[in-house]
Amino acid sequence: MVLWSIAFPLNAWAASSSSVTSINTSFEDKALIGEDFTGQVLQEAQFTNVDLSSANFSGVNLIGAVFNGALLGEAKLHGADLSYAISYVSSFKGADLSDAILVGAILKRTTFVDVDITGADFTDASLDPAEIIRLCKIATGVNSRTQVATKESLECR
Repeated sequence: MVLWSIAFPLNAWAASSSSVTSINTSFEDKALIGEDFTGQVLQEAQFTNVDLSSANFSGVNLIGAVFNGALLGEAKLHGADLSYAISYVSSFKGADLSDAILVGAILKRTTFVDVDITGADFTDASLDPAEIIRLCKIATGVNSRTQVATKESLECR
């Protein structure tokens, strides 16, 4: 076997970090107001300084997506999977996050004013303490896919 390797060496292929992360899409400094993203896979997509007000992400795969300085006012994220997503300095004011999955998401300096989180699963998500208090006041329901109660996932007291 060793002799075979010396006589007929095999090529070694290395993956670059960009091919390993497989980021599908990047949106930067855009107004995508009312955009319909339903049916799209936006896993690990990046949204930087983007206005996504009234955008429709219902049922969309947003696992590992990054929202940095994004406005998601009145956005529809019903049933979206935002597991392990990162949101920093973003606003979900008036957004529909009902039945969404946000397991392990990092949601820092992100606000959730007047949102619908019925059945949303925030298990192991990292949120600012003030937002946890705000969300615990309105937390109801059980996620249809994970079977976790919203209050339980937020560790409401």
